[in-house]
Amino acid sequence: MATAQQSAQPYLGNSFDSISSKRAAEQARLQRERQRQALRLQKENILSQRTSNPARRAALESALAQIEAQLAELG
Repeated sequence: MATAQQSAQPYLGNSFDSISSKRAAEQARLQRERQRQALRLQKENILSQRTSNPARRAALESALAQIEAQLAELG
């Protein structure tokens, strides 16, 4: 009878490992999504700025290139 009860319960061997790995993967995915969103907001801010100062324009173009590279890196 004891063996029937033991066999009726599912084997939970690595369920905690799989749950924690799924949780870690989800947290990593959410972190990347937050990074993408922050970079998109920075890009939008840079694109909305207007300037006639050539030094300022060069700095904005450089910042924009850096942000686009980071976005490409994130996928």
